[in-house]
Order: sequence, then structure tokens, then C-alpha cells
Amino acid sequence: MGWLSRLFGRHEEEKAKTAQPVQNVQASAPATTATATIPPERMGLDGKYDQSGLAKRVAYAFDQDSELDDMDSVWVAQTDSTVVLKGKVPSQQLFSRMVTVAKGVNGATSVDTSQLTVG
Repeated sequence: MGWLSRLFGRHEEEKAKTAQPVQNVQASAPATTATATIPPERMGLDGKYDQSGLAKRVAYAFDQDSELDDMDSVWVAQTDSTVVLKGKVPSQQLFSRMVTVAKGVNGATSVDTSQLTVG
């Protein structure tokens, strides 16, 4: 089981497999009519509106990163365009990698790690 499936359910993992991934869409890319009104932090895995779109795309990005195995002690959430990481990560190296990956997802303006500990 990966990040996306553990945090949001297997149906989201299936959605990610069948949909055109939107996580790497650059903010400067021209918006299509369908996506022009959806804020980047609310863009779901399938390009449609999703209240937790950013958190799901961050979880998906974690799944795609070979350095980040799923950790059942860490959760991903969002507050508007801020990615919120909660829980306990085993090392500073993984902590830093998670922040780097999360910051790289379109729509993320910051990463809140105040609820994430190392140890």
C-alpha cells in the first residue's frame, strides 16, 4: 500500500492510474477552460475540483519518489495552499526530502512541519 491509498483510499490510487496526472502542471502553463476556474490547491488527481486535491497530489508525489517509502506514522493534509505534514519521520534526511517533494507540487505555497517530528 502506498501513501495515496493509505491516506485517501484505494479508489484514489485507481483514479491516479487512469487519469492524466496533473501534479507536474506548471503554474505558468496556459489553463484550459475546464481548469481555469479551479485553484491549483483544489485540483484533484483527475483535473477536477477536489477539496483535498493538493494533499492527494502530494501523497501521489511521495508514491512516485523512490526515496520515500510509505510511513504509517506520517499523514498529509492541507490548509488552503499549505501542505501540512503530521506525525513522526525516522530521519532528518527523509524529513527534508518530504518537504522538498511537497514544495514541488503545483499549488503548494508552503509546507507546515510544526506537527512533524524526527526520531
